[in-house]
Amino acid sequence: MIWSGEIGSLELFFILLFGFFYILYIFRTVRAARALGTTHRRVFYKIVLRAAYFALFIVALLGPSFGESTKEIKSIGKDIFIAIDLSESMNAFDIPPTRLEKIKFELKEIVEAFSSDRIGLIMFSNEAYVQCPLTYDKSALNLFIETLNTNLVPNTGTDFGPPLKMALDKISDDKETVTRQKSKIIILISDGEDFGDNTASIAKTIEEEGIKLFTLGIGTSQGSKIMTQRGFKKNRDGQDVVSKLNPVSLKKIASATSGKYFEINGSQNDVEKLINTIGDIEGELRDSKTMDVSANKYYYFLSLALLLIFLDAAIKIRTVNV
Repeated sequence: MIWSGEIGSLELFFILLFGFFYILYIFRTVRAARALGTTHRRVFYKIVLRAAYFALFIVALLGPSFGESTKEIKSIGKDIFIAIDLSESMNAFDIPPTRLEKIKFELKEIVEAFSSDRIGLIMFSNEAYVQCPLTYDKSALNLFIETLNTNLVPNTGTDFGPPLKMALDKISDDKETVTRQKSKIIILISDGEDFGDNTASIAKTIEEEGIKLFTLGIGTSQGSKIMTQRGFKKNRDGQDVVSKLNPVSLKKIASATSGKYFEINGSQNDVEKLINTIGDIEGELRDSKTMDVSANKYYYFLSLALLLIFLDAAIKIRTVNV
């Protein structure tokens, strides 16, 4: 038999207190019976009865577990690859403090929301790189998120094709799942227009594979200047570059893959909607194990104790009222 609890100082105190007062009660009962000239032997039936259900209460409190049964433990989750645009325009500050810093904060919220799922990070501009492979280690993932900056990738334009192709390859090659159910998700985050040529064909493959693709745009229609290490970014004519959110490409990809487009701008933040949408997707069975477990059978002892209390109340002793 296995016990989920143990007799501590508090339980021991109440047991001793019960014993002390009940011994005192027995002494007074015997003395009263002798004074009345009656027998006091029958009262001991009640003493045994009450001691029994008090002991049963203690046993139930300790949570006895016995008997063996098997229980199937299933590991269910999703695979989520997040592709983050790290082009220089993500340093624009129309979404304070900057678009990138805001995204980094929201990514930590997404990681927290899907703590039982595997999440990976891809950073891109016109090229894509795996920042963090699919992992359950949320501490490491948050560390990678914190280190994201626009100096990590070449800044020669924005191309959605490479990160989508990389996410598709990585998420499709995974061999850990044990069912064919699809619960693989790609989140593409950017603020600008797609200048790639292969995005449409990759999006078609994503749709055919049954992988969910969601896009998240960040920025405002008014836009802002872009801060660099040398001051504000300028064009060839020496004028300050103003970066504005261009959601057309993001909406087009989401529509082509039966996904959804979400946005962070000056007046709305759809990250909570994105989290809820992903949360509604059924997880995938990764592993299944059968374990031998013991069940807590406290209710047997509690039920018997309650039955004895009922008998105690129902049985009357004529010799001495107790």
